[in-house]
Amino acid sequence: MGKPLETMFMNAKRCAKRGDFDAAQKLYEAVLLEFPKNVRARQGLDALSQAKGEAVALDGATPAQQTNPFLALFRGGRLDEALAQGEVLLHDYPHSVLLHDVVGQIHYAQGRLDKAAQCFRRATEVRPDCAEVQFNLGTVLQALGEQQGALAAYQAAIACKPDYFAAYNNLGALHLSMGENREAVAALQSAIKLNPGYTDAYVNLGNAFREMGNNASAIAYYSQALSFQPGHAKAHYNLGLVYSAQGKKGEAIMAFERAIVHAPDNGDAHREMATVLLEYGLREDAIISAERAYCVNPADTIALCLKMHQLAHSCDWDRLVPDLHHLETLGIEGGVVAPWGMLGLEDAPARHRIRSERSIAARIHNAQRNIIPAPVSRPQRLRIGYFTSDIYYHATMFLLGRMVELHDRDRFEVHAFSYGEEDSGQYRPLFDRFHDVHRMKDDAVAALARKAGLDIAIDLKGHTKGGRLGIFAHGAAPVQMSYLGYPGTTGADFMDYMIADRIVLPEAQRAHYSESIVYLPGSYQVNDNRRVIADAHFTRAQMGLPDNGFVFACFNNTYKIMPEEFGIWMRLLRQVEGSVLWLFEANHWAVANLRRAAEQQGVDGARLIFAKGLPVEQHLARQHLADLFLDTFNVNAHTTASDALWGGLPVLTRMGQGFAA
Repeated sequence: MGKPLETMFMNAKRCAKRGDFDAAQKLYEAVLLEFPKNVRARQGLDALSQAKGEAVALDGATPAQQTNPFLALFRGGRLDEALAQGEVLLHDYPHSVLLHDVVGQIHYAQGRLDKAAQCFRRATEVRPDCAEVQFNLGTVLQALGEQQGALAAYQAAIACKPDYFAAYNNLGALHLSMGENREAVAALQSAIKLNPGYTDAYVNLGNAFREMGNNASAIAYYSQALSFQPGHAKAHYNLGLVYSAQGKKGEAIMAFERAIVHAPDNGDAHREMATVLLEYGLREDAIISAERAYCVNPADTIALCLKMHQLAHSCDWDRLVPDLHHLETLGIEGGVVAPWGMLGLEDAPARHRIRSERSIAARIHNAQRNIIPAPVSRPQRLRIGYFTSDIYYHATMFLLGRMVELHDRDRFEVHAFSYGEEDSGQYRPLFDRFHDVHRMKDDAVAALARKAGLDIAIDLKGHTKGGRLGIFAHGAAPVQMSYLGYPGTTGADFMDYMIADRIVLPEAQRAHYSESIVYLPGSYQVNDNRRVIADAHFTRAQMGLPDNGFVFACFNNTYKIMPEEFGIWMRLLRQVEGSVLWLFEANHWAVANLRRAAEQQGVDGARLIFAKGLPVEQHLARQHLADLFLDTFNVNAHTTASDALWGGLPVLTRMGQGFAA
C-alpha cells in the first residue's frame, strides 16, 4: 500500500462526505487491489453504492448496470457467487475489461493462478493501455514464476501510468528476485520518489541492500518503513534477518518476536526464530518455534526438517518417530530441506542425492560458473586451495593438519581460504598462503581464488553448517573437488570430483553421487599419525564407570542414535550382567530421554554413564577404559571412530548403503 490503511480509509470518507464518490471509490479499490478480502473497504464501497442511488436492476438494464450486483458480491467477499455470476456475464459481454479483470482477481484470490493469468491477458488484449490490468497481470505472472512476462507487464503498466508507484515497487521486487539488484534499487527509488510514504518500497529497498551486503543501508530502510508503519511485520522480520547475519542474536530475536506479534501466522519468522534460539543452545524452545512454523505452513519443509533434526539431537523419539513417515517425500517433493539434517534420519543415498540437488537448485540459482581453462601441461607446482570455516581447534584440522604439512612443496603450493571467525593462528603456518575471506561474498572469494591461479579447489564443508558451496558455483578453479567434511554428495554440477574410497562409496552406489569419484587406496579419511594422547592415567572411578564389568561405549553425537541400534544396546545390557553403556553427554535433554528409554526397555537408567566433554588429547587418553565401541547405523562414527582406534578402543560397526553409513 502506498499509505497506511487507516489514512486511506480516512481520505475515502472525506471524499465521500464532500460528494466526490469517484475519488472515494478509487481509494477503496486501491485497498482491495492488495487486500481483496478487506471487510472495511468492501463496506465502504457498498455505502458509496447506496449513496449514489445505484439501482440493482437486471432485466433490461445496460451492461454497466448489470455488473453492479456482480461487483456488490465481489466487494462483499462472496467470491464463489461473484465468480458464477461473472462467468455468466462474460458470456454476454466477452469484451468487458472490467469483467475479465474482476474475475481474474477472484481466481487469484482463490489460488487459481493460471486461470487468473488467462483473464488478465484477455483484458489486456481488449485494452492494452489499462495500467491496473497490466499491473494485475504482472502480479500473477510473478507468482507463477514467469519472470519475463511479469517484467513486460509491469513495464507496460508504468508506460500507461508513469506515476504508478505500486508498479515500480513490484518491478523492483521482481528485479530483486532475479538477482538484478541495481535495477531493483532504481525501480524502488522511483516508487519512493512518487510516494515518499510507501512502506513496502522501503522494505524492498532494505532487501536489495541486504542482498548486496550493505547491512547498514538495509537497516536504515527497514527502520524508515517502521517509522511509517510500526506494525509492518515484514520489516520486523527482515530486520531480524540482518541482525542474525551480523551475529546480533538478541536483536534478531526481538525483531522476530515483533514480526510474530503483528503477524502470528508468519511461519518464516517462527522458523528463523528457531534458528537463532539454537545459537543460544535453547534447543527445546527452538523445536517449539520450528513446530509452530510448520503448523502455520505445512509446506515449510525446512522447518519440519529442523524440528526433526533437533528432536534427534535430544533423542526425543516419542515426538520424532511419528514424523518419520514424511521421509519418503520430505525434500523429494514440495519444498527443499537442509541435506545435512536428513543424513541421521535415514540411510537412503538415492533420496539424499535428490535432496542435495534440489537444495543446490533452490539456493544457488543465479550464479554463473566462470569456466577456467586447465593448463595444457601440468605446472611445475600445482596450486591447491582448501576452503573451509574449520581452520581452528576442530575435528577437520585434527585429521587434515598433518597431511597439509606433508604436501611436497616442490610439487604443490598450498592455499587456505578460511571463512570462519575462530582463531586460526595455530594452523596458519601449515599453508603457503592463507586467505582470510570470512567478510567476502561468494563471488568475490571465487574471484580471489582465480586471481591466485588455483589449479584445484577443494571444499571441506559441503552441506554442513556454515558451508559455502556458492563459492564454487562462481568457479574458483578449473578443477573443483569435495572432500572429508560432508559424508555425501553435494548434488552440485559445479563440483567435478568427490574424494572417497571403495568402502564408503562402492561402485554399486555411484549412481547416487553427482560428482565423478576419485578413489583413494585404503581409506579416504586422512589422519594425523602424530596425534598426542595426554599423559593422564584416568581410572574408571574418575569417569563414573564400574571397576569391574564390561563397558560398552559410543561417543557419537546423539543425533546419530536411533531407536534401532539403541534397542540392540539395551538387549546387550540385559544379557551381559554388570555391563554399562558409556555415552557422550551432548545435552541434558538427551541424557533424560535416553535414560527413560532404557527404563522402558527394562534396563536401569543408571547403567547409562555420560561422558563430559574433554580436550581431545585427554579424551583420547580415556578411551582405553572402555571395552568395545558400538557404532550407530545411519551415520557411522567418522572422526569419532578414528579417535577410538587411536586411543586403543576396538570399534564394532555395521556397513550401510550411503557414504555416511
